[in-house]
Formats: sequence, structure tokens, C-alpha cells
Amino acid sequence: MPLSVDLEAPNGRKYTQPTGLFINNEFVPSSSGKTITSIDPATEKAIASVAAANEQDVDKAVQAAKKALHDPAWADLAPTDRGHLMYKLADLVEQNREMLATIEAWDNGKTYADALEGDIVEVVTTFRYYAGWADKVFGQTISTTRQKFAYTIRQPIGVVGQIIPWNYPLGMAAWKLGPALACGNTIVIKAAEQTPLSILVLGTLIKKAGFPPGVVNIINGLGAEAGSPLSQHPLVDKIAFTGSTATAKQIMGAAAKTLKNITLETGGKSPLMVFDDADLEQAAKWAHLGIFSNQGQICTATSRILVQESVYDSFMETFLKTIKTVSKVGSQWETNTYQGPQVSEAQYKRILEYINIGKDEGAKVATGGKTLREDQGGQGFFIAPTVFTDVKPSMRVFKEEIFGPVVTVCRFKTEEEALALANDSTYGLGSSIFTKDMERGHRMAERIEAGMVWINSSQDSDPRIPFGGVKQSGIGRELGEAGLEAYSQIKAVHVNMGSKL
Repeated sequence: MPLSVDLEAPNGRKYTQPTGLFINNEFVPSSSGKTITSIDPATEKAIASVAAANEQDVDKAVQAAKKALHDPAWADLAPTDRGHLMYKLADLVEQNREMLATIEAWDNGKTYADALEGDIVEVVTTFRYYAGWADKVFGQTISTTRQKFAYTIRQPIGVVGQIIPWNYPLGMAAWKLGPALACGNTIVIKAAEQTPLSILVLGTLIKKAGFPPGVVNIINGLGAEAGSPLSQHPLVDKIAFTGSTATAKQIMGAAAKTLKNITLETGGKSPLMVFDDADLEQAAKWAHLGIFSNQGQICTATSRILVQESVYDSFMETFLKTIKTVSKVGSQWETNTYQGPQVSEAQYKRILEYINIGKDEGAKVATGGKTLREDQGGQGFFIAPTVFTDVKPSMRVFKEEIFGPVVTVCRFKTEEEALALANDSTYGLGSSIFTKDMERGHRMAERIEAGMVWINSSQDSDPRIPFGGVKQSGIGRELGEAGLEAYSQIKAVHVNMGSKL
């Protein structure tokens, strides 16, 4: 197969799409010749096919990363200069933001406006944030006795395998590449098979920025054929994964065989609590964004709304009005579209299955609950934003992650009841509290079983603030200074200053 193809996106933008595996700063074919095809979820038409890696290709990429780890071009590069390379990469992403946003919208289904004004901006910010950290990662001296000088060195973990999801392809790549590069690691990163295109274009920018060969290697492929070998490879020192809890369990098991360091960011079923003193208009707007932005395909989506009984009717009236006013479903290229198509046919069918489960369980459909495919000419993976009421905590739609534009709404009477409902989950990623009582806000924030709490907002994310969950929502933290901890390790040095045996 050719190693690149010239494409023209539906918005008229033309660009050259690499299609090979990015190993040692070069695009190469897969050893098997197998490919995976990216599909436009709005039209169900093929965009391009790219090389699919197998175990042999994974080994080539890992070997390249291992060699680069000890090559003076990277190993001896001053941390400040490492940061300069990252700043260059950020500048290149910014210069090519319209092309990258086009690719993200095309094979993911998110709106072009969101990709351009949200995702790509975050990619640039993340790379620049961690570029600044590159020469600020250091150890410490430790006072013991006059006969000993003790200090620590903070060093890279080594070869890192990174597996990113399809909901924010470049955003999640930046979250993982940024701290890993700042700490001096080398990387093999695997994209999701549903969204294989933009990461390869990022590879061209990585090379153009001046990163030495082998520092960043990019592969595409199916999970069983590429992700599993990467998780098990004996030369991989760490695995960082974002995706489903079920897949994370498999990765954790594979990594355990060689005791690899792991960071896992997995599923969620995040609660959003509305108390009777909340600004209901703001609560409704944030609740809408919290579940229906990015087609509901967000791990932290506040997909369980809990409303105090005394304001339930008023909140629901405002919430449903917000959905009707804001949630226009349509092509990702239309400027007034809020919700594009779901990423794939498999995800589309999964969401519709859960909608039917909710109906069968006795939940009431307040709005939506159907496909909108016919409204889009009989093609594309479009689903109406769906709200279930009269939901019981025992229902599957309350307990299980749907990962789509579907939300459940429940009533509560007291703060204690709200907390019990919020914590009634195997997940613990995000959570939201809407109240004007800041004492209550802080009190609830401390008691909620979640890695992140938003008070009077939802889905706030910032590269400077740690991100991650508890329970079955993952292990470890990404972003912020905590993200550096995930990609570095401490070595202790003891220096004898005169003590004799």
C-alpha cells in the first residue's frame, strides 16, 4: 500500500494523509500488509486505510524506542533543549490547527468548531505546559548525618507504551506525550482503530520539530493485534491507557506479568447534584454540556443527574428547554450543529441498545430515545439527545456507562440521600455539585467518592490540574505536576562522607 494519500475533506480542505506506521521518524508499511479503514460517521463512507500493526511491528517500534532511550541524541539532550523541542511541536500544532481540526471532525464526528476551538487549543496548551516543566523536574538533598551526603535523582521510567481512545484522539495523545517527553522517556503510542488519522499527521510534526528518531513511535492497529503485544512486551517499562474499564482490566493483567508501571484512566458514571438553592438556569446549562457535549462520548460525562425534590419540576422544565434550544443534531461541518454523529456503527448500536434497556426497565423517556438517522438522509450514526426520568438506582441505565447522549434524572430529599445516590457506583471519575452554599459544596466535595469534583460547573479540564479517578475509574493521575510523577522515578544516592567500619 502507498505510505500516504492526498485527501480532500468535506469542508474543502486538502492535505496529505500518512498511512504507514511511524517508526524511527519514518513511515513504513506493516509487516503483514493488513490495514484498517477510517469511516466518516456522518456518511458511513470510507476516508482512508492505514497500516495495521501486529506483534512484529510492535516489536520494531519498541526496539526503536529502546535504542533512542540510550542514544546520546536524546539521553544526553539538556532538559531545557528537550523543552525547546516541545515548544516547537506546540507551535507546529498551532500553525496546522485547521488541518488537524478537520481530520478530528472527519473521522471522529465531533463538530469542526469544537475540534478547532477546543481540542486543538488544549493540545497546544498541554504541550507548552509540559515544555515548561522539562527543566524543572529534579531531585532533592536529604539531611541525615555529617558522615553522609544523600540525594535523589528523578529519572525517566524508560520505554512507555501509550494507548489512547477515540473520543479525543489528539487531546489524549497530548495528555500522554507531554509529561512523558518532559521527563525524558521514549514512547510507542497506539491510536484507537476508529480514529487512526490525526495521530499520523502529528508524527510528521514531531519529526519536523526535531525530535530524534525513535523517541516517539506511532502505530495503528486492532487492540488484540497491536495493543495486547504492546502491553506484554518485555522491553516496555510502563503502560498508560485511556479507555474502557473492561479493556483496562485486560491491560493490567498483561502488565502484571512483568510488573510494569501503569496509569489507567477508565470508565465513569459521574453524578451531577442540583440542590434547592442552586441557580437552576446555570445548573441546567452545565448539566446539558456535561452529558451532551462531544456526543456524550466523554469518560467524565455527568450522566446521572440528581435533583432535590423541591426544585425538580423547575429544573426539568429548564433542562428540557435547554436541550430543545441548543442540541441541534447534524453534520459535524454545519456551524449550528451542537451534536454530531456517534463515532462508529458499533457505538451507535450500543447506545440504542441501552435506550431500549431503559425503556424495558420502566424508565420514562422525557425527550429523545430514538435514532435521527432518517433526518440525515438515512445515513450516519445520529442519535437524539435522550433523557430518562422515573429512574431507579437498580436500573442498568443508572449503573452502567453508556458513553453516549443519554442521561438519567433522579430525585432526592436530603443531602445524605444525594450523597448515597452519588456514591452508589463502581465508578468514581468526575462529579458535580450545584449549590450556592459553599460550606455544603466543600463538605460534599470531600465525601464524594470521585477523583474530581466540580462545584457549579461540569467538565472543566485544565492541563495544570490533575485528572483521574478512584474505584474502577482508574489508577494514577494525568495532567498537572501529578502527571510528571506518572512518568518519572526516584533514585536514591548515598554518599559516604567519612564513616568507617
